[in-house]
Amino acid sequence: MRKGLRLALVVFTCLTIGYLSGMVTRESITTWYPTLIKPVFNPPNWIFAPVWTVLYIMMGVAGGMIWNRMETDEAAVKKAFQFFIIQLGLNALWSYLFFGLHNPLLALIEIVLLWLMIFETYNQFKKIDKTAALLLLPYLGWVSFATVLNTGIWWLNR
Repeated sequence: MRKGLRLALVVFTCLTIGYLSGMVTRESITTWYPTLIKPVFNPPNWIFAPVWTVLYIMMGVAGGMIWNRMETDEAAVKKAFQFFIIQLGLNALWSYLFFGLHNPLLALIEIVLLWLMIFETYNQFKKIDKTAALLLLPYLGWVSFATVLNTGIWWLNR
């Protein structure tokens, strides 16, 4: 498979996961989420879609860059991609737990696992392509913020 196609496929997959996660989120944003007490640092709702779109694109580019190194170090790429897929699945699961099940505590526990998987994905990517790893740092930063926000929402609404 051509390198550009691999990259496009991973970006498309990440954006699709983001879109599906957004579908779970949409109804709760107008019904359940407004009823929650939120920390003072809670961003406006409109900021989440553009930030996540950029992050999913960066994730996809990073994943595509790693996949494109398959011929160089197949074992390392396969290992790194396993972590990448796990973190992507956990990313989607968080939206379901928080917005679908309306369960901030369960989502908080899960987002800690997500953060750990992103961090390990970053470490695995760094062994293969430092630029690809760097593309994950904004994602890690945003999920760090989301973890603090999730914690605040859970605490204020327990």
